[in-house]
Amino acid sequence: MVGDRSDFFVSHAGADRPWAEWVAWQLTEAGYTVELDVWDWATGQNFMMLISDALDRCDRVVALFSAAYFDRSRYTREEWTTAALHVPGSGDNHLVPVRVEEVSAEDMPAVLRPLLYRDLFGVDEERARQILLEAVAGPQRPDGKPVFPGHASLRGMSRLGASEPRLPGPMPRIWNIPARNPAFTGRDGLLVAVRERLLAKEKAIVQAFRGMGGVGKTQLAAEYAHRFARTYDLAWWINSEQAGLIGDQFAALGMALGCIPANAGIQQVRTAVLAELRERGRWLLVFDNATNPSDVTPWLPGGDGHVLITSREQDWTQIAFPVEVDVLARPESVAILQARMTWVSDADADRLAAELGDLPLAIAQAAGLMTVTGMEAAEYLGLLRTRAGQLLNHSTPESYPRSLAAATGLIADQLADEDPAAAELASLCAFLAPEPIPKELFTGAARVLGGQLPAPAADPLTWGLTVASLAQHSLARIDRRGLQLHRLTQAILRDRLTPEQAVATRARVETILAAGNPGNPFNPATWPMWARLMPHVLAADLGATGSRALRWMAYYACEYLLARGDTRPAYDLARELRHDWRERLGDDHEQTLAAAGSFAGALRQMGRYAEARKVDEGILARYRRVLGADHPGTLSSATSLALDLRELGEMQAARELDRDILDRRRRVLGQDHLDTLAAAVHLAVDLRELGEVQAARELDEDSLDRMRQFLGADHPNTLVAASNLANELRLLEELQAARELDQDTVDRRRRVLGEDHPDTLCSANNLALDLHELGDMQAARKLNQDTLDRRRRILGEDHPRTQISVSNLAVTLRALRKIDDDS
Repeated sequence: MVGDRSDFFVSHAGADRPWAEWVAWQLTEAGYTVELDVWDWATGQNFMMLISDALDRCDRVVALFSAAYFDRSRYTREEWTTAALHVPGSGDNHLVPVRVEEVSAEDMPAVLRPLLYRDLFGVDEERARQILLEAVAGPQRPDGKPVFPGHASLRGMSRLGASEPRLPGPMPRIWNIPARNPAFTGRDGLLVAVRERLLAKEKAIVQAFRGMGGVGKTQLAAEYAHRFARTYDLAWWINSEQAGLIGDQFAALGMALGCIPANAGIQQVRTAVLAELRERGRWLLVFDNATNPSDVTPWLPGGDGHVLITSREQDWTQIAFPVEVDVLARPESVAILQARMTWVSDADADRLAAELGDLPLAIAQAAGLMTVTGMEAAEYLGLLRTRAGQLLNHSTPESYPRSLAAATGLIADQLADEDPAAAELASLCAFLAPEPIPKELFTGAARVLGGQLPAPAADPLTWGLTVASLAQHSLARIDRRGLQLHRLTQAILRDRLTPEQAVATRARVETILAAGNPGNPFNPATWPMWARLMPHVLAADLGATGSRALRWMAYYACEYLLARGDTRPAYDLARELRHDWRERLGDDHEQTLAAAGSFAGALRQMGRYAEARKVDEGILARYRRVLGADHPGTLSSATSLALDLRELGEMQAARELDRDILDRRRRVLGQDHLDTLAAAVHLAVDLRELGEVQAARELDEDSLDRMRQFLGADHPNTLVAASNLANELRLLEELQAARELDQDTVDRRRRVLGEDHPDTLCSANNLALDLHELGDMQAARKLNQDTLDRRRRILGEDHPRTQISVSNLAVTLRALRKIDDDS
């Protein structure tokens, strides 16, 4: 590209990069200026902006037509549609279409079908070059004898000393790559990244595809070889699972190269073939399913060729650039399922992909089995949840050596022989969630692990090696968050257990989970660990568990969700626990009552105060009858009912109940107990609402001082007291003091709870009131609008607090209009 404009922009699909580079080179050699994304755009730039700028900057667009080019999901659509705007009736030939593979007119967009195009494929390189240059030059006749061009144009690429791109045409003469998977979908970004690193000719000329079994490492390597085959003179596939057979496969390569005799020994083969490859360029070696770097290292030639390795082994950093191959993106999984099963709806395909964890082999097996059996999605999903091991042992694609169930079972058996403790750990992890598992869950519970795990869990080094063994066998992934098993790996491991083993293993997991209870869910210091454990708590059978400790942990989980403002998940969990525990434990059981209390709390946060009151009244009556009036559970239940009464406007009843609670807690727990201080804060709200503002202020000032001393300034309970005191200061017309306290409270709540937490929004609402009263109407309007927007999104349009924000914003807007009218 020269100056601010270019003659051509080359528009292509990612799969056609070899063609794009060849075309760009030929045009540059011919003296044109060319912009090509893979040559001229840097990592980290805005891709869509670059496309837009390139299309504005170029005089014409060379479009490389192929099946991939017209895929609706590709950015090429933006390129050809913009270029095509210049076509109808203008005759300016802005779009120059050339086909690089057979693609029928009906597969092209209708607007492009009338256009004339030229074909670059199916001819030799010189003819392809002539066709390209004729296409961009257009029809023309010389008006005189052409001038001898002399030396090549200074803008030509060859003067830079680079190797000319090979015409993407004939396949390499020496080639044994397995057949391409016709169902291969997606992975374009990964393939392009691999190609760019290989072309950089730095340390990444050897790249190792690593990942769990069934993730498609072999398919990815084969796809790369086929997609870029025409850029190589030689491509050779080496099955590397058995190290002793690598030499024989290199001997076959040596025979094809003609550099060894038929009876050559392995050492002679290695010396001759590696020397031959070092003398050559444009070769590709693929070591498939390698088990150990030491098996491959002696066979790496060096030089200018490229090497790909596929392996479940994680540690290749000494000899290769590691490429993590993950599961498919959800749209890719859905596309594969619907391509094989056209009758499957978008919703069913998405559900299937989710339950299969977007694992390529599992997706292929599911599509195969459902196609041959006519099984509906709902039936398959039901079987997947109960008989995953059997289900995933059928319909193995020809491109995979074994089914997912067989491959996972083989690895599990190998692990059991080599590292029994790691195999035991894998079985336990199979009953947790398919999310990262914190190492502290096991190392912090060494005394209750049982089996062979207590000793490894007690020693950091031994435990690290045990966990690493799972990763080395591709049963788990490890990162700083912990270890993680794919959901299908978990299902297959569970399915391999006998019913008795499954019951015993689940019980062990429940004991481990309960031992890892982070504690007080109202203390922000426990929240990070709660967040990491919540997926695993929810994966347990909480409704049916026989573990009393795990049931308390489940109740704490509900309270954690409520404390964090995650109201809907708290509602769902508490409702389920209340239902299941009533069936198993009875209505009067203290854990049933605790779950019911969380359910009522969720109703209250959702603004369903009358429903919450009905539930809380029933709980309080049972607590008083079963545990007595002074029991902590009884007093907590009474506090919840008082909150309901206050929200429903029954202030006198709320005051009487809160006064009784405070008196009992002072008598039983003492003046400085945290529960006593919380009760004082609740009573102060009642006093304020009943007009006893000064009494409320005195009570809140005392409570706030004590809470700051015992809990700290950032504790959620301390911030409740601070918010209440600011309300009283505002009512007593100490507006500047109210504003300062509300500003401090909203800042702390934003930092501790987050900007969208219901309590944070209450503080923001109160601060907006202060600003309004102080006459700062523009600031009040802005804060009211932000609070309203957030409440609508978090609480819903009909929530009482959302309606309060609507009213407050309206008052401020009226005041602003009055100011405008007066001025």
